[in-house]
Amino acid sequence: MSRPNKTIEPSVIDDEMLQEAVQKQGPPGRAGQIAKLEGIDFKDVKHLQLDYQNILKIDNLWRFKTLTKLQLDSNVIEKIEGLNTLTNLVWLDLSFNNIEMIEGLDELVKLEDLSLYSNRISNFENMDSLVNLQIFSIGKNYIDKLETIIYLRRFKRLRTLNLAGNPICEDERYGMYIPAYLPNLMYLDFRLIDKTTKEMAFQMHRSAIANLVHREGVAFKKLEKIRLEEEELASHKAAYVEYLNGPGLFNSMFTEDPEAPKLLLLPGVSEFVEIYKVEFVKICQVIFDYGLKGFHAREKEMEHFLECLREANEENQQKGVNIIKAFEDKNKEETTRDFERNISEMVSTYVENVQALIAQCRDLENHHNEDMLEIAISSYEKMGKNEGEEEMPEELRALFVDKDTVVNTVNASHDLHLLKIDNQEDKMVTRANGWVTDLIEKLHTDEINRNRKRVLEINIYIHHWQDELDFLELQDMN
Repeated sequence: MSRPNKTIEPSVIDDEMLQEAVQKQGPPGRAGQIAKLEGIDFKDVKHLQLDYQNILKIDNLWRFKTLTKLQLDSNVIEKIEGLNTLTNLVWLDLSFNNIEMIEGLDELVKLEDLSLYSNRISNFENMDSLVNLQIFSIGKNYIDKLETIIYLRRFKRLRTLNLAGNPICEDERYGMYIPAYLPNLMYLDFRLIDKTTKEMAFQMHRSAIANLVHREGVAFKKLEKIRLEEEELASHKAAYVEYLNGPGLFNSMFTEDPEAPKLLLLPGVSEFVEIYKVEFVKICQVIFDYGLKGFHAREKEMEHFLECLREANEENQQKGVNIIKAFEDKNKEETTRDFERNISEMVSTYVENVQALIAQCRDLENHHNEDMLEIAISSYEKMGKNEGEEEMPEELRALFVDKDTVVNTVNASHDLHLLKIDNQEDKMVTRANGWVTDLIEKLHTDEINRNRKRVLEINIYIHHWQDELDFLELQDMN
């Protein structure tokens, strides 16, 4: 495998290397000169070429937010890392390096073309998120088990695969195994897979593939169920109501209460705890439904606001040049101010109603505590009179040392239950208020950044025409 000269000290991806690479790829002629003077913002760079730089470690690329093509071939890279922020990457070349393991690609969901040719990789792994992969070159590596190819079946869009130069290519089954297990492939090792080859391959492996398809179907259903549950939970978290559409909060109050197992042994407690649970869960369901409704209302308000901004921008384009800025500022300012007022009122109302509903949960807990305390004291007094002593479990005998111990135990249980309810309220209120605060702050920050960008564009425009005038004056002097 050809590699850069290892006697040369490995390079680091620093600002100097990046600036040089970006400038080399910049526009030619006069536009290139202006770009060099003004500088090119890394976040605007689409393609980046860093081949033959003797790079050992991938680093310092986080500023290339819109990068779609990255060329890192012919270096001495040993590990795939530092790419998690390049979420717009479509094309990635890491060929001719020293990589031993596929990793660090989890965030590159848009990736379509990946080259790992001529490295030291022996297995397919950690690629599940590459759902858009179409071209995969991993020839001249150390892949020696034909069965590992099955991993690539998850890439439904994969059409071109290069495995040439791997030990598996020497397996006599190779030519038919790959087309059979990867039926969507069109090209293998730079050659078109014809229809006849696909049919022969399928017939040779029909039984094994049928079993595999069945297992994949079962696994898919399980994964799909998990995915849907995770999506549902994510939507509930966005509405601040996760686990409130059931006994989740109620159960946590008792499972995390060390006194609950003893108190539940008191006569009659189990029955009225069940009644308490039914009433408590009903209120939680009301909170859940109200939370989801509030979330959808806020989302709708956001969509309306963004639509108003879009319409304002479109209308701006139809205005005369001399009144664009004044109209734009006035229109956007009014739209933003209305939105801030509406969304703040919505969140304020939401918080007030949530607090009122949580107060109902708190009232239920207080009533429950009164009943629990009454039963506990009554049981203690009966024990003092030797009434019902035979039916008393050993756990309760240890509890009934004196009346203060009984009262303190019941109150400790009550305090923990109230703490769980208070925490639920604090979580919902804090997250809602934090969301609206962050949103409004972001709107203001975005507006400031837009104004700065507008000023920068005007300055660049002025400098450009100043340069043109200076150039004309020099011509006149000559």
